[in-house]
Amino acid sequence: MQRVMIIGQPGSGKSTLAREMGKRTGLPVIHIDMIHWQPGWIERSADEKTRLCLEVEARDRWIFEGGHSATWDSRIARADLLVWIDRSSALRFWRVLLRTSLRRGRSRPDLPEGCPEQLGNLPEFFRFMWVTRKSSRTRMRHLVAAAPSACRVVHLRSNRQTRLFFSSIGEAAFMASPQPQQQPTSSERG
Repeated sequence: MQRVMIIGQPGSGKSTLAREMGKRTGLPVIHIDMIHWQPGWIERSADEKTRLCLEVEARDRWIFEGGHSATWDSRIARADLLVWIDRSSALRFWRVLLRTSLRRGRSRPDLPEGCPEQLGNLPEFFRFMWVTRKSSRTRMRHLVAAAPSACRVVHLRSNRQTRLFFSSIGEAAFMASPQPQQQPTSSERG
């Protein structure tokens, strides 16, 4: 397994999972926020984001977490594993509030330097999270349903499922040749 795609809504735990998987496997981790933002919270153009995502997706090895759904089809076509972190809105809002409060004035590890967390940005971000909560989940459900048969799909809905997923990943086994295709369980396929 060499290419892992991680999706989920804001506050679901994508960046944390990607970092932990990167430590465990040695695969390079790419955070979409590093592509989406430039220092000073300057958003890149859609064309530039697409170009940068496609460059990453063309590499042999990666853990790529996050959105820019314009490139999801090309990313899933190359992925060995798709992980969908599907958590409740209440938990996601709490996590965003907590991380913003705890890192206020500093950039998170998954953001470029010069993008400090600011409480003043929360109302707008919470509006975005609320407005897109159903449509984003629907897009993710469709992506999971259309995943190629060669791509293992894992659907994580709880901390317990995440712990079990981690316990199933041994460093040596994860870095070996692709694992045999497993039939998804109800918690693995949308």
